[in-house]
Amino acid sequence: MNNTKSPKNVSLKNQLELWLFCALIGAVAGALVWILLKIMAVGTEFLWKWLPGKTTVPYYTILICVAGAAIIGIFRKIFGDYPEDLETVMGKVRTEKRYEYKNMLVMMVAALLPLLIGSSVGPEAGLTGIIVGLCYWAGDNLKFAKQNTRNYSQIGAAVSMSVLFHAPLFGIFEVEENSEEDLAALTKGSKLFIYGIALAAGTGIYAGLSALFGAGLSGFSSFDMVEIQRKDYLLMILYILCGLILAYFYQATHKLTGNISNRFPAVVREIFAGLCLGITGSFLPVLMFSGEEQMGTLMKTYTSYLPLALIAIAFFKLLLTNLCIQFGLKGGHFF
Repeated sequence: MNNTKSPKNVSLKNQLELWLFCALIGAVAGALVWILLKIMAVGTEFLWKWLPGKTTVPYYTILICVAGAAIIGIFRKIFGDYPEDLETVMGKVRTEKRYEYKNMLVMMVAALLPLLIGSSVGPEAGLTGIIVGLCYWAGDNLKFAKQNTRNYSQIGAAVSMSVLFHAPLFGIFEVEENSEEDLAALTKGSKLFIYGIALAAGTGIYAGLSALFGAGLSGFSSFDMVEIQRKDYLLMILYILCGLILAYFYQATHKLTGNISNRFPAVVREIFAGLCLGITGSFLPVLMFSGEEQMGTLMKTYTSYLPLALIAIAFFKLLLTNLCIQFGLKGGHFF
């Protein structure tokens, strides 16, 4: 009797294993996004609502930001420069063909600390490093995953961002933009299919955990539907120009704050950023934190601001985000 498996059966088995493992990656990514946002929500609730309600400490915002920044500086000096942004993570995957995962706990703590003290950054930077690190751990410990580790790491990073931003295709476009080549050994059609499997699993796990235990941060708010008039089409040209100006301002201040930060020694750099963050937050709290909930606040109260004040908020938010990132209170820049 011939017990050898036909190539067709082997191929089908491999395909099913690929789909199952991608679903598992998506589920883990969705769970990690929920866990991070939940910890952020509980931590910020304690630090910025419960504790101030129980104490009357003068200059509370400045104190928390400076003390937290000092802890971050010392932590980074001891354990290394974490969290790493998406471009750095995918760059290491591309050049070194792997991403080190032995410092996973350090990466998690480093990702959370700046977010808890109100740093004007997003959570996606820390998440991508953790997800990619887990994928390489699987590649080193699971026989099937070893040959496709790079593909899985890109899928995991893409799913985590898509779930985080509630934008199904955002993650895969962003990951491909930061990678020199598409997911290796996969055609466009199969890549989108397995990404869809992973995304469905990630979104499902995130929604399930949120339903059972409550959601973390609320995510991006959106305006209600409005009726577009003819003048709005003309104003879109103005909006595009304003967007280009803001983009140029972001790039310029990113370079400027980077050059200035190099002149500061370790720890002092973070303390300076914490002082700037605390002083700014004392006068304009809307500039603190990753920004998604503050956007919702602005959308409800924007009529109480002068137009010039709203423009100033946009520019100051970009400046503060760059200052936080370049001076050590690191995180993502999307929010």
